[in-house]
Amino acid sequence: MKNCIYISLFAGLMAISGCTKEFLERYPTDQVAPQNFFRSENEFISYTNGFYTALPAAGDVYGEAADNIIKSSVPAEISGTRIVPTTDGRWSWAELRNINFLLNNPSALNYKDPAVRDRYFGLAKFFRAVFYFEKVRWYGDVPWYGQVIENTDLENLMKARDPRTLIMDSIMADLDFAIQHLPTARNVERVTKWTALALKSRIALYEGTWRKYHTESNLPGADRFLELCAEASLEFMNESGYTIYNKTSGPSGKPYQDLFASLNADDVMEEVILARRYSNELAMRHNLQFYITARTQGKPGLEKSLVNSYLMANGSRFTDIQGYETMEFYEEVQNRDPRLAQTIRTPGYTRIGQTTSLPPDFEATMTGYQPIKWMNIVAMDGNSQSYHDMVLFRAGEVLLNYAEAKAELGTLTQEDLDRSIKLLRDRVGMPNLNMTVANANPDPYLADAYRNVSGPNKGVVLEIRRERRIELVMENNQRWEDLLRWKEGHLLMRPFLGMYFPGPGLYDLNRDGRNDVEIYDGARPPATGPYQIASSELTNSAGGNIYTNRNIIKTFREDRDYLWPLPIEDLELNENLEQNPNW
Repeated sequence: MKNCIYISLFAGLMAISGCTKEFLERYPTDQVAPQNFFRSENEFISYTNGFYTALPAAGDVYGEAADNIIKSSVPAEISGTRIVPTTDGRWSWAELRNINFLLNNPSALNYKDPAVRDRYFGLAKFFRAVFYFEKVRWYGDVPWYGQVIENTDLENLMKARDPRTLIMDSIMADLDFAIQHLPTARNVERVTKWTALALKSRIALYEGTWRKYHTESNLPGADRFLELCAEASLEFMNESGYTIYNKTSGPSGKPYQDLFASLNADDVMEEVILARRYSNELAMRHNLQFYITARTQGKPGLEKSLVNSYLMANGSRFTDIQGYETMEFYEEVQNRDPRLAQTIRTPGYTRIGQTTSLPPDFEATMTGYQPIKWMNIVAMDGNSQSYHDMVLFRAGEVLLNYAEAKAELGTLTQEDLDRSIKLLRDRVGMPNLNMTVANANPDPYLADAYRNVSGPNKGVVLEIRRERRIELVMENNQRWEDLLRWKEGHLLMRPFLGMYFPGPGLYDLNRDGRNDVEIYDGARPPATGPYQIASSELTNSAGGNIYTNRNIIKTFREDRDYLWPLPIEDLELNENLEQNPNW
């Protein structure tokens, strides 16, 4: 079983995840006694290689399911059908035990070369920070274990949840150790000092904004974590040598699109800090392109509010245009932020390696806004035939973290924006974000969505959130985490919409002289080629947006749903554990 501390309180009693005593009484290898582990650096390498399995797999990277990407079904956390589980793999601890085994092992602690030891201890502490950050995001307070728990240690086995403040301070301490001791040479497949700084930037921003907006938690230190984010981000920006990938020599010739379409992360390593490796030759493949092109994989499509959020190419707001709500597809995608056409199929889109212009394929997308982010050659469209590396950390996110932390602190300057947001916009030829203009006229469309933003920096905070949503779509489930930390779960209850159609009729989406969609009223007419959509599937049968999942009542409880429930079995086994509020 993955991620589980195997413990037993006494004969016949199953432990935190219902695992057996036998596991506790054997060590992570049957080759050498534990006191003789780590006799050489190669043994450190061999042991710590196992930590990398905790990193997200491809589906966890591209398969987000908040209000950015809409599919034919919605997850339980959006449909409101989550229940308190009997058991749950999220409340599991084996990865932590393996990490602590290294950090507490006598032969490792006494290794002849302290610099080598500390390098791998830094790696272990990086992964302990990853582990505990996930636990805090899911559950809030959790038990902190800094050592291997033996089956006779009833005090620790039965301990209560430690406060979130202790966990987060411990995570920061682990990351500081990792930053100090990990190597500085850039490597897209190995954790380095720069990966640890990027993780610290990510975690500190999450925690700082969580504490700021979740006032019901009564957690102190929001500004301290925002300052830690800004400091870590700035150190990364000043010292790492990473830049924003901006070459036109990639598969599509468009730098933003090619950052994700490139098969080998080494080709974009000026921005990519860490990636998950895949290989066609080694038959290490994933399912991304099948997910985007097949009829059976949920038919993902961007949601209308995200498409509305892309600015015009001149930097003005699309949602300031009179009649934007009833604009048809061809018109609405003209003269927009180029990232829109590098994220979805728009008129003139061609597959990499081909010249045929393709409209959105409604056989494969619920909303009509069909993703192309991460897409490469057609030969990779089959089931488990994709093999491009998946980006886990990149410099672009660190720049966004820096700008947001400074804006939330109230210390943001135009110079800060020039060294962060401007670089992302320069890549696609967009005008820079002007702080004075943004704060003088906050976007009412964004203000209606992000209701908790206030103060003199309201306008620029909203614009940084716009930038983040656009830049990071389909990357590591960032949108879900953003909505949680900003306390904007109400957005998950909005209707999820797609393209607008003014009424029944035939529609040539990319204006190539061939009809792509037929909206019909009443009985389905004979098929003549275009994809057929009943007018009853629109928000208004006389003309409206595609209304996805209209029979699912989406629910998000503000008093409960920002955290997950602890599983029943563990609450019964350890009476000192308490359930999260209102579960």
